Amino acid sequence: MTAPLGVILAGGRASRMGGGDKGRLMLGDQSLLDLVITRLTPQVSGIALNANGDAARFTDTGLPVLPDSLAGHPGPLAGVLAGLDWAAELGADSIVSVAADTPFFPENLVSKLQAASGSLPLALAASRDSEGKLWRQPTFGLWPVALREELRQALTDGLRKVVQWTDAYDAATAEFPSTDFDPFFNVNTPEDLEAARTIYEAMA
Repeated sequence: MTAPLGVILAGGRASRMGGGDKGRLMLGDQSLLDLVITRLTPQVSGIALNANGDAARFTDTGLPVLPDSLAGHPGPLAGVLAGLDWAAELGADSIVSVAADTPFFPENLVSKLQAASGSLPLALAASRDSEGKLWRQPTFGLWPVALREELRQALTDGLRKVVQWTDAYDAATAEFPSTDFDPFFNVNTPEDLEAARTIYEAMA
């Protein structure tokens, strides 16, 4: 199966961290973004970064930077759309999205999303909490380029919730097990950053 392109979603405003680029926060000697790039690179055929504002601040990554095409920070689906437009220009069939603040996502993310998907390459990752409840991960998904105009229209019409859109197309779910921590643990607050540092040190 052909590897999709990868899009790192970094278009949020990081309000709970006081603003700025969360992906630049450090875990040891590497940033969250460094760790995400390292984890994603072997799983995809190419990577772009979805981010708004001055693209030059990411020159050091060597990645193309894709801003949202819709104003007002409409959420992760806008980043997915930017990625789908980029993939269409390159003649790709699909993308996989990951979040820039989630450094421990599975190393088999892409293969499991592809295996779970049906006639459309459309699937969301999911994991279970401590009580066994299954939670879909709206920033970790496999997305078909064929639906990019439908997504553009939905966003233009005001849709913002990822699962509301994916449910309309019967998106598949790929469940990933939690071990000592949720593999989709993400850094939203200073407390989360300290927890991530503890996980990172334990993995070293």
